[in-house]
Amino acid sequence: MKQPHKTSLKRFALPVLLAAGLSACAPSFNADVSRFATTLPAPQGQTFAVVAEDPKLAGGLEFSLYADMVERELEKLGYTEAASPAEANMLVRFDYGVDNGRERVRTTGNRFGAFNDPFFGPWGRGFGFRRGFAFGFHDPFLAGPEVRSYTVYVGDIDLKIDSTATGERLFEGQAQAASRTNRLQTLVPNLVDALFTDFPGNSGETLRITIKDDGKTVRQVR
Repeated sequence: MKQPHKTSLKRFALPVLLAAGLSACAPSFNADVSRFATTLPAPQGQTFAVVAEDPKLAGGLEFSLYADMVERELEKLGYTEAASPAEANMLVRFDYGVDNGRERVRTTGNRFGAFNDPFFGPWGRGFGFRRGFAFGFHDPFLAGPEVRSYTVYVGDIDLKIDSTATGERLFEGQAQAASRTNRLQTLVPNLVDALFTDFPGNSGETLRITIKDDGKTVRQVR
């Protein structure tokens, strides 16, 4: 993985993800989660250790913050954190990042009474646009539609679980979200929450998970 501000993780299809809307400007957080698993061992007596997939992140304070979030989720499932990776039954490799963003343009006020954004195409209805955009420009002396520009960022996390006894891969999972912010402090906690929703899930299934203040919704991505 490259520097934390730019991830090298494989991306889901971006247009599909963005159909869920921009999570930073909406009242909910939308993430696409894909998981693959064999049979994970029962929690009783099983220990784990979370390590950085990217050696450059190992020992960093920011990585430790996010690793703690993963550890808490695994403890909720009944697993116990080991004193060290060498003593763990399972090695949990964790990675995270956000891309450099893409500039997009939204046009409103056309003669059809709707906005035109070629980036979102047929998915432009709703999805958090009710609050409007803080970026861009509007000149009331110019005739024609209103044009606003904004930046879309894509953040993601990657989680792998291996058996330390056999080296067997037990679990692989990725979570990704499009957002108006590139702040990892905002993105990573929500992505971890989404990845561990109904964990470990059905192997090979991709879900769109929406996190709101009053709960979560989960549906398959077709």
